[in-house]
Amino acid sequence: MKILVINAGSSSLKYQLIDMEHETLLAKGICEQIGDANATFTHKVPDCPEKTIKSEPHLMADHSEAIQLVLNTLVDAEYGVIKSMDEIGAVGHRVLHGAEKFSASVLVTEEMKETVKECFKFGPLHNPANLKGIEACEKIMNVPQVAVFDTGFHQTMPDYAYMYALPYELYEKDGIRKYGFHGTSHRYVSGRCIELLGGKAEGTKIVTCHLGNGSSISAVKDGKCFDTTMGLTPLEGIIMGTRCGSIDPAIIPVIMKSHNLTPDEVDHLMNKKSGMLGLAGTSDNRTIEQMSKDGNKKAQLVENMLCHQLTKYIGGFAAAMGGVDAIVFTAGVGENQTDLREESCKNLEYLGIKINKEVNDKVRGEEAIISTDDSKVKVVVVPTDEEIVIARDTMDLVANK
Repeated sequence: MKILVINAGSSSLKYQLIDMEHETLLAKGICEQIGDANATFTHKVPDCPEKTIKSEPHLMADHSEAIQLVLNTLVDAEYGVIKSMDEIGAVGHRVLHGAEKFSASVLVTEEMKETVKECFKFGPLHNPANLKGIEACEKIMNVPQVAVFDTGFHQTMPDYAYMYALPYELYEKDGIRKYGFHGTSHRYVSGRCIELLGGKAEGTKIVTCHLGNGSSISAVKDGKCFDTTMGLTPLEGIIMGTRCGSIDPAIIPVIMKSHNLTPDEVDHLMNKKSGMLGLAGTSDNRTIEQMSKDGNKKAQLVENMLCHQLTKYIGGFAAAMGGVDAIVFTAGVGENQTDLREESCKNLEYLGIKINKEVNDKVRGEEAIISTDDSKVKVVVVPTDEEIVIARDTMDLVANK
């Protein structure tokens, strides 16, 4: 079966076509600035540069037109990888927020879509866009659709990990609690790490570090999420590219009053103008790394803050689980930032962690064990693959329909 994986944003649409017989990526791409006169389309086929379309201008009025462009390209005589749309057996969709409604992936139904709408208040930018992607595919394709939720993996957290110390009725009436994000990534890399540890989830204690422009860390105990750093929204937790991460909540009314900001303006400040960008003027980690080497104090501050917070969360989760067997680094920064991996683990040597510097310095974007043979805790780099998680869930649900 061939599965089309869709990740629809407010003005973008990423896709991958995967042949599930051998889990082979056939094609991937992105539609950007949908609804804008400057909309572009990129399409890539692995090991076939002649089938590449790079940032080509394409008018796409909405997500339906974007989906149609993707499908037309996939069957195109020059750029395509399949002969007919009939070869696509199902579509898997990334959906940001399922709140407490969805703890696992589900087949798309009318009832399910109405429930996703109820979660719009938790993901006002992402959930409506995710639903647009689903409805656009339904309009054009007559195949099963599956929704895979970012929050789903974290629904195994105990209440003492996900509750906030606010009036209890805010949880009962408004659903105010920690939900966590990057769930498909944490699920994939923790599962792969369990395989490296011997294949048995029971008894394992793993800390997974998804470090990119958006970052989160999770404690995974017995193969299930025990705690995570992101909260009601993806704003909580470690410092990120443009997000502030965890701060004293009392800062918000202070800056609202002193700068005469509306709730939407302060939300924009914390989500889009803070983090690395707010401190050092750029959200690009490679740029910050070079600036730091050149002696830029603000860039050095960012690196020190990131390393400190990373160490603090890993150590805290290890304590909460009563130990740790492995630490996993993944996503753009985690897979490629060798110095960050080394420095954060140096501060954890009291746990018996020893990094193999020679191996670590060489590992970028590939799976590897970067700890020494005598390290009491394995430290591994696992490139994340959220799309294969979505494709696998889609195939399983369709097969058991």
